[in-house]
Amino acid sequence: MSEPDQITVRVLKYDGTEHRRWNARLERQENSLIVLHAAFDDEVQHDLLGNIRCGIRTIEYYWLDHWYNVFRFLEEDSTTKLFYCNVNVPPVISGGILSYIDLDIDILVQPDFSYQVLDLDEFTVNAVRYRYSEQIKRQARSAVDELVSLIETRQFPFS
Repeated sequence: MSEPDQITVRVLKYDGTEHRRWNARLERQENSLIVLHAAFDDEVQHDLLGNIRCGIRTIEYYWLDHWYNVFRFLEEDSTTKLFYCNVNVPPVISGGILSYIDLDIDILVQPDFSYQVLDLDEFTVNAVRYRYSEQIKRQARSAVDELVSLIETRQFPFS
């Protein structure tokens, strides 16, 4: 039996196959916003971020009505190491599981708020592979624009 504030996060590809999974702790839920705290259980080799050590902590921001989420990676002293944003279909939470469909595009944000939009080529390839609808493609582009605006104007969670 899991703890009442324990959440399993499942990242899915558009065809429903599981891409990643981890456990997190529910910090709070306010309206459509869900805030989770997590720590990497295993060491992960990430193409862009390099080696993510076991124990690295994140604060994860999900909105049940937004097409993105934001991960705040923390240093040991709890300062922000970086933000990592994922463009995705809005998540669903049920039975202690929060799941979302990853739409490939990511934004890497440094502590000085400089940023890079990543994986546009992967989005283009998967849009064909998985037959993303025009609505999905529009929503993904709109999510990128919204995230860039939040970053540039230092709005939550980049405030």
